[in-house]
Amino acid sequence: MSPTLHSPLKIGRHQLAHRVVMAPLTRMRASEPGAAPAALNAEYYGQRASQSGLIISEASQISWQGKGYPRTPGIHSDEQIAGWKAVVDAVHAKGGVIFMQLWHTGRISHSSHRSDRSLPVSASAVAPAGQAFGAAFERLPYEQPRALETDEIPGIVADYQRAARNALAAGFDGVELHGANGYLIDQFLHDRTNRRTDRYGGSIENRARLLLEATEGLIEVCGADRVGVRLSPFGAVGDIADSDPAALFGHAIEALSARRIAYLHLIEPRANAGIRDGLNLAAPASVTALFRKLFDGPLIASGGFTKQSAEAELITGNADAIAFGRAFIANPDLPHRFAIGAPLNTPDAGTFYGGGERGYTDYPALVAEGVA
Repeated sequence: MSPTLHSPLKIGRHQLAHRVVMAPLTRMRASEPGAAPAALNAEYYGQRASQSGLIISEASQISWQGKGYPRTPGIHSDEQIAGWKAVVDAVHAKGGVIFMQLWHTGRISHSSHRSDRSLPVSASAVAPAGQAFGAAFERLPYEQPRALETDEIPGIVADYQRAARNALAAGFDGVELHGANGYLIDQFLHDRTNRRTDRYGGSIENRARLLLEATEGLIEVCGADRVGVRLSPFGAVGDIADSDPAALFGHAIEALSARRIAYLHLIEPRANAGIRDGLNLAAPASVTALFRKLFDGPLIASGGFTKQSAEAELITGNADAIAFGRAFIANPDLPHRFAIGAPLNTPDAGTFYGGGERGYTDYPALVAEGVA
């Protein structure tokens, strides 16, 4: 019998009651200064929790160096740990499971986010096209990043490990390494952004080294069954590209499979990761279909799915769970709505980034607290 969105699924050490996953969603509503979650954030996550349902938190920077947007939360200070603890407690009170997504934005940043005005860092000194979000939400030209020195890279891995320890201290059930959408890990993977000649550049094996070292560092802290990894093969978000993405991601995914992580999370590139409107028709129709056979473990797919297309994806066996983004923004009780075939609220794109309660905690639910 084929699985449905409401079939149980084991991910790592967690038995999920359904396969409707809340995708990591940048909302830019952390407190400033301090980049710590506050009571409003705990309310938002608590609204979207369900019994034995998986939430992946919004991307959270592992250091001030990793911050790339205004009012995004971190996981590198005591204040941030305390703020996240309230979020986790709200999710656990509803019986939910929550992983924290760990983030270093690399070159997709701006010096205005750091008190010392230091430049963003990357694999190489290659500036992205487009504009950055400055610290005051203003749009500014991207700066040319500084290439990380070889002897700095172990410190980046150590920052990921520290962030994972902090996430566990806040009560998170696991962590997800953000290796997608043109951020630092992705910048090392792709040859458009990685021009290095050291052990982190050149061959596919070298360019995948930071991804795998960071993953191994998280496994050391959390255990493999509490570590997920998100990738965006063939993605173009963040002005990213590679000369042979099939070989690059085939190698990376096989290597992650060998490390027995809790899950692999793949973004379908045609939907532009939900960040840009329109379809990326240059990308393959389905990266889960391309790479499913290379990963021996639960695979989460995300990127523009509806209930109907999600159910169809599960039937193919190419994915084991589906992560929803915009639908979860507007429907705090999304798993329940899917279960009963109820209509969905329409998300207000104008309130996605920044602001307060409007477009964040004021979307109506159909039912009272405690719905699975």
